[in-house]
Amino acid sequence: MGLDCQSDRSKLSSPMASLERNNKILLDLARQPGNNLCADCGAPEPDWASYTLGIFVCLNCSGMHRNLPAVSKVKSIRLDRWEDSLVEFMRERGNSYAKAVYEKCVPAFYYRPQQRDCIVLKDQWIRAKYERREFTGENNYSQHAYSSDLIESTLWKKGKDNKQFLKRIFLLSRKDFTLRYFIKEDSKVPKAVISMKDLNAVFQPEKINHAHGLQISYLHDERMRNLFVYHEDGQIIVSLFNAIRATRLAYLQRKHPTLRDNDLIPLIATHCLKEGYMEKTGPTQREPFKKRWFILCSKNRKLLYFKTPLDATELGAVFIGTESHSYRVESSGRGTRVGRWHYGITLQTPGRQFVFMCEQEQEQREWLEAFRKVISQPMTPEDYANEANLRRGK
Repeated sequence: MGLDCQSDRSKLSSPMASLERNNKILLDLARQPGNNLCADCGAPEPDWASYTLGIFVCLNCSGMHRNLPAVSKVKSIRLDRWEDSLVEFMRERGNSYAKAVYEKCVPAFYYRPQQRDCIVLKDQWIRAKYERREFTGENNYSQHAYSSDLIESTLWKKGKDNKQFLKRIFLLSRKDFTLRYFIKEDSKVPKAVISMKDLNAVFQPEKINHAHGLQISYLHDERMRNLFVYHEDGQIIVSLFNAIRATRLAYLQRKHPTLRDNDLIPLIATHCLKEGYMEKTGPTQREPFKKRWFILCSKNRKLLYFKTPLDATELGAVFIGTESHSYRVESSGRGTRVGRWHYGITLQTPGRQFVFMCEQEQEQREWLEAFRKVISQPMTPEDYANEANLRRGK
């Protein structure tokens, strides 16, 4: 009787022991170099895996893989049961193997999403790699989709002076390095011709209030001009985004023929250090404080301000130089003025002192950190020219 019970317990414990052993093997595999970062967004310590592709991914990316059941099936490496054959498959493959196959021919201009990027970028990156197999070298998809001489897209664009989004035709030209848009399909004359020289494109889904929201910025009469657009199809908007990057890179290659692609890639797009609301007073500091939307860019060393986040044109700009050129920033503590916001920042420039107010202390700390990062960067010859131009404009 005792032997029979012991045998039964052994049979019951064997699958559990196998489960624990396999999960431990998978956890060890996930800690190995290459596997210790999500195969798709680079997030650390991935604890999910695609057992059909042989890759380790994070929780967020695993959700996107579930939308591709024909090519990818996922399990938790901690909670789900893994058969011995699947564990062996994961051991044979892994992220480095998959990267060599599915990312073999990723174009230099193509944006590889990171952990903090928006969902549409990560989703389309995953679909491009595994579903459409764009980068395996099996076809010339990239040449057709991103590097054609002329690419046309119909996008929803926010009106300059109202909140309504209207359909507009966009034409991206590699021949003359421009992005044009037209009000009507049969329009002969474009509403705007945007040079690749100053064009910047970044996804801003929260600001635009659409999951596929793209912000396109450029200089017009030395002032920043913003276009806010989206397309209902994630593949179309991300393809256009990467086509713009391809055209920007081609423009930079012509402008800087001696530089390598690795040096030019960081110049394709600019991401702001910090953006958000602050309150601002006038030159005498006796004027009433007004709520403004601010954007701080490290690349051009400018603090731009707008009335709202979706304004088409900046109200003004402040150049930020280095400490050796009499620029400095400091906290002005809790303000004494009557109003809602009390966390002050004082920005000193050679020509004027600016006073800003933040709603929260955390916001104040983040703005101070961003300002100090710009001030600590050495100025380039182009920065000196921008500073002189801005002073003349004022």
